[in-house]
Amino acid sequence: MSEEKNMTFWEHLDELRGSLFRMLAAVALMGAGAFAFKELLFDVVLAPSKSDFITYRLLGSEPFEIHLVNTQLTEQFMVHLRMAAYVGFLAASPFILYELFWFISPALYKNERKYTIIVIGAAYLMFIIGTLVNYFLIFPLTVRFLGTYQVSEEVANMLTLDSYADTLMMMCLVIGIVFELPVLSALLAKLRLITAGIMKRFRKHALVVILIVAAIITPTADIFTLLIVAMPIWLLYEASIGIVTILQKQD
Repeated sequence: MSEEKNMTFWEHLDELRGSLFRMLAAVALMGAGAFAFKELLFDVVLAPSKSDFITYRLLGSEPFEIHLVNTQLTEQFMVHLRMAAYVGFLAASPFILYELFWFISPALYKNERKYTIIVIGAAYLMFIIGTLVNYFLIFPLTVRFLGTYQVSEEVANMLTLDSYADTLMMMCLVIGIVFELPVLSALLAKLRLITAGIMKRFRKHALVVILIVAAIITPTADIFTLLIVAMPIWLLYEASIGIVTILQKQD
């Protein structure tokens, strides 16, 4: 600990450079593995575009067809590359978080290290849960509606692979961030910036905001689909109230 404190600025910079190199190497290694297993990777990526996907079967959805096309010479290769990089980052993220914690931990007190581990672990877990909720629930419902929506039978839908893959990655990121709500609420409660009473008082306002967010994420006239998307976010808000209540009692 004392040696870490006595390190010069340039020595800290060298440590940071080493950590960044190891993180990039981990992402590259995981990404290369995902890139090598192309068929398995795209079996998972393209599954929500098929009417026999588990979500549609559980909801009793009617059979539908979505045709993905390629319109540019390099599009399929670039989509493969971006998707492999994204999966590589997700797979390497535990190691990245470990490296970041290892770098900053010498500057933290023992109790601060404990809270940092809890916050980082909770944030990572909630992001992964959000990604899974998006993949198995929100994204499939979005694809089914927008992929089959027609203003006229004379206008056929032919979605590009690039659009499909980019939407999947973007929505995974957005929903993963939305699922950080309980962690953010806990941090704000610890800083005494919010209380359970405030969150309960604004519960109706939060419901309106949640419905608007759900409508933006899944722009559909189907009220059932809208409610399915809004429900997890509403449960997150209620869980956040419970977490803040517990933290207030501990204080």
